[in-house]
Amino acid sequence: MLSLLGFLMMAVFLYLIMTKRLSALVALIVVPIFFALIGGFGAEMGAMMLEGIAKIAPTGIMLLFAILYFGIMMDAGLFDPLIAKILKLAKGDPLKIVVGTAVLSMLVALDGDGTTTYMITVSAMLPLYKRLGMNPLILAVTPMLSMGVMNMTPWGGPTARAMSVLHLDASELFTPLIPTMVGGLIWVIAVACILGMRERKRLGVAEIQYTADERMAMSEQAAAADQLNRPKRLWINLLLTCALMTGLVMNWMPLPVLFMVATAAALLINYPNLQEQKERITAHAGNALTVVSMVFAAGIFTGILTGTKMVDAMSNTLVSLIPESLGTHMPILVAITSLPFTYFMSNDAYYFGVVPILAEAAASYGVDPVEIGRASILGQPLHVLSPLYAAQYLLLGMVGVDYGENHRFILKWACGTSLVMIVTAVLTGVMSF
Repeated sequence: MLSLLGFLMMAVFLYLIMTKRLSALVALIVVPIFFALIGGFGAEMGAMMLEGIAKIAPTGIMLLFAILYFGIMMDAGLFDPLIAKILKLAKGDPLKIVVGTAVLSMLVALDGDGTTTYMITVSAMLPLYKRLGMNPLILAVTPMLSMGVMNMTPWGGPTARAMSVLHLDASELFTPLIPTMVGGLIWVIAVACILGMRERKRLGVAEIQYTADERMAMSEQAAAADQLNRPKRLWINLLLTCALMTGLVMNWMPLPVLFMVATAAALLINYPNLQEQKERITAHAGNALTVVSMVFAAGIFTGILTGTKMVDAMSNTLVSLIPESLGTHMPILVAITSLPFTYFMSNDAYYFGVVPILAEAAASYGVDPVEIGRASILGQPLHVLSPLYAAQYLLLGMVGVDYGENHRFILKWACGTSLVMIVTAVLTGVMSF
């Protein structure tokens, strides 16, 4: 009975999310409450929800301050010199321009937000693409490939969801995957080189000269950003960010604490005035609230799913359907199936609805849930192509390319990214075969 109730809850949740009958935030709260009441768990429901929220509170705190930190660094102009350097080095060489696009989008994607990544990358590189007559599809494809890998950061969304539903921290799930991400990024650079060489062969290398109007427009854009930029504090901002990344890898202290301290330091260094601090926090509050509210709502969902023992009953059902010979290969099966799952389903539906069941099923075969969590995020290069991923519509609109045409162009490269990361994860031992 519990298994049937659990699968019905998942089906209703997925239906409501995928048909957009309810927002993910509302569905995460309302659907489990409804099914808990049907199952007769009304009296214990409050305690279950509170326990679920308490377990994912550190993840929510980390996400909140990670978004604020990287937003402040963007405002302060930490990445501006890099953007200028890329544009200077690229000049009129299509190969350098495409590789520069890849590097720029990787670095901007550190904030975990696809919208920001696409806006900054396209705004910086589109004039060069237009001037040289380069294929605009490349400007759409390259940032999407970068985002597919960088979206795996703990504050990017998928990893945070996996951590919250499996009750893991970043040092367990994410940190061992860093070499896997590096492998994915190397693949993205390799693809950028291939596409860039094709364009260089087609167009050659051109000399670029800007008109007076173009120089004036560029100056006006720079002046508008000067009010927030802190060029004199570039090196201390870079040092702070490097220290933060080192602390993340070395696990100096819990991630929520690291990001809280770093955010406070970033505000004091760049915007010591109280009003300026309020303005910077307000500027990034919308993005932070959207992500963090979803994580806490997921606490209710997973709290009820776990507290009612639905997830245990569902996993037992799944175990009975998996051939004994395949049970120990669950991590690689989850990694491969994450490609279509994360494409056809939203991250909320997949990580909150499917991954907990897979983890419970794998545990019965002696597979550590952390391996399932790692495997589940390796399909993200396909997720950023999903019709459910809103940021891509902004990208395609800015570049001016067709959705279907872009899919035909990028699909093989995106699948390649996931396959490279799966192989790297197996070879580095963070995921068993």
